[in-house]
Amino acid sequence: MGSFHLIQGVIVLILANDFSLPVTAHFLNGPPVSGGGLREIGTLFSINIGWAVATFVFLSAIAHYTVAFPGVFGWYVSNLKRNRNYARWIEYSISSSIMMVLIALLPGITDVVALIGIFAVNASMILFGLLMEHYEEPGNPNWIAFMFGALVGLVPWIGIGIYLWSPLTDSSPPGFVYGIFFSIFIFFNSFVINMIFQYKRIGPWRNYLYGESMYIFLSLASKSALVWQVFAGTLVPQ
Repeated sequence: MGSFHLIQGVIVLILANDFSLPVTAHFLNGPPVSGGGLREIGTLFSINIGWAVATFVFLSAIAHYTVAFPGVFGWYVSNLKRNRNYARWIEYSISSSIMMVLIALLPGITDVVALIGIFAVNASMILFGLLMEHYEEPGNPNWIAFMFGALVGLVPWIGIGIYLWSPLTDSSPPGFVYGIFFSIFIFFNSFVINMIFQYKRIGPWRNYLYGESMYIFLSLASKSALVWQVFAGTLVPQ
């Protein structure tokens, strides 16, 4: 699987254009009074979308290759035998958070603090999943960490949804942005369903390794869906 991610990242970097999106900031330019006091400082820096897309697939490739290293592989296998995979959660907390920042940029969320918040909230959702797996066992778990993670994980999607709705303007994001939003939202919720089935031990999910294989498949599928939708919408060479 690491090779699939690596190949996709290389292809994107070879074929992509230099399309970038700004990261902006506003700072007070006087007292915080009603109707004034804010000044747009402008663009802090720009994010090259080709490199951003390649980054999260390269991170997945690195994670897959790392667990195959001597010493690390033994740790990985011993955790799987205990119904745990810490490596998965660590990688997801970074790669999926980069994905969320990228999805947020496309409809126009460019404020640096908003993007940091989206990254942090999404990473928190993933780390709640790590806590669930660390402290609970499939069969009869306490779902509190899962529920907190699910609630936190909805926040970025609500924020991005407001920008897609664009209630204060007649304009709207291009169609491919809506496609990305809804398709990746479905994929993200597929991870949730996979975890529910795994901990309720439904059908083949009674075997922890079946759920693990589904995580691997969903990770590849969701990242590939985002890569090529972004590529088709913004990165196709002119």
